[in-house]
Amino acid sequence: MAELMNRDGNKVEFKVSVPAAEVNRAYDQVWAGLSRDVRVPGFRPGKAPRKVIESRVGKGYVEQEVRDRLLQTHYTQAARELKLSLVDATIDPRPLSSGQAFEFTVKGETYPEVKLGDWRSAQLSSTSPEITDEVLERTLSDLQERNATFESVERPIEATDQVTIEEQGEDGGTYPVYLDVAEAHVREALLGKAKGDTVEITVPAHQHGDHEHPEHTVTVKIADVKTKQLQALDDAFASSLNFESLERLRTDLKAELERRATQEGDTARREEFVTHLVEGMQVEIPQALLDRRREAMLEEIQDDLGRQGVKWGEYESFMKEQNKLDDFMADLAKNAETRVRRDLALEQLAEDLKVQVSDAEFNQTMTALAQANGLTPDALSKQLGPNGINSYYTSLVREKGLQQALSQLGQDADAAPAKTEDAQPEDAQPEEAQAEESKPEETKTEE
Repeated sequence: MAELMNRDGNKVEFKVSVPAAEVNRAYDQVWAGLSRDVRVPGFRPGKAPRKVIESRVGKGYVEQEVRDRLLQTHYTQAARELKLSLVDATIDPRPLSSGQAFEFTVKGETYPEVKLGDWRSAQLSSTSPEITDEVLERTLSDLQERNATFESVERPIEATDQVTIEEQGEDGGTYPVYLDVAEAHVREALLGKAKGDTVEITVPAHQHGDHEHPEHTVTVKIADVKTKQLQALDDAFASSLNFESLERLRTDLKAELERRATQEGDTARREEFVTHLVEGMQVEIPQALLDRRREAMLEEIQDDLGRQGVKWGEYESFMKEQNKLDDFMADLAKNAETRVRRDLALEQLAEDLKVQVSDAEFNQTMTALAQANGLTPDALSKQLGPNGINSYYTSLVREKGLQQALSQLGQDADAAPAKTEDAQPEDAQPEEAQAEESKPEETKTEE
């Protein structure tokens, strides 16, 4: 049971009381898991007494597991019950005992008041590209190119050849160069040359990553020249790609191109609608909310750098030396504000539409997310924490609201395709759907 204790502007405080029966059930679940997982010498799995298991894992461990389980479940339920959309929260749990009710208080900050414009009158212009015969033929040609073979020839180098060069010098190496995609200075230096020739390639001044490279000369020897051999567009070519015939390849390829075109159109309409929604929104965003999002994004960047073996302090010092740190922080703040505005607009849209995600829907998506990450639902819940679970629930509500709004506009069904000759996918093979994950903020718990 949740009780709102105080509300001052965007700041709220509420109390949650978990009945003793729920507490006992959580204890039983934790003990059942420990009995199954903890091996005690002299006892068969699941047969060791609780006191023996407790002596191995510690009483504090059991209580912490029960507390986490209760918070993960009842914090989110309480926020829903009180109709609070929390940006962040600090949880203060009371002492926990088996057979007694468990209480905790929450101090948090809700999203600011948002007023949306008349989004129902939005006229979306984004459409799905049309897959014409020309697009299909060009995609088949790309397949030919990607499956081309190369044969050695004894003649001067031509524009579509593959040339194997040996770079001279201590740091030299041997590698192939595909002239049809090579840079202009490389292509011009090699055209017309032959196997065995030594060639000097003048590399113009350029920037690679964060480093400036002056103009310099590289000496290479041509080790081999190969000409490109394209397979004919016939049943044999289709068979090499595991299709029974060229006709079947064309049919399946067109269906895949149309699927991707539809997906591209849907994405474009979604983005156009969200942009319209944000531009028509009225809101005063607390600076604390913007700062919190900016700090969370900076932490993600620091984590990404850390995984690449780069320390943030070193990267920060480098940007200072290059006079780029101020621009970096300004871009970070701008992106943080963009994300916050987008979230607020979608949150209000879902509220206006009275969107709800049932427990069954939420549990189903949590289970799917856990499986996608190789985790059990309990392990995922523990990893996310109460704030993370609430954040994930909020993201589901936003997505459901966005889909419902687009459905009301009727754009998904009524949009007419536009002829776009250049809208073709990068590959002809089907791709797996990918879910974008949002990294929730860490729960702050006061013991």
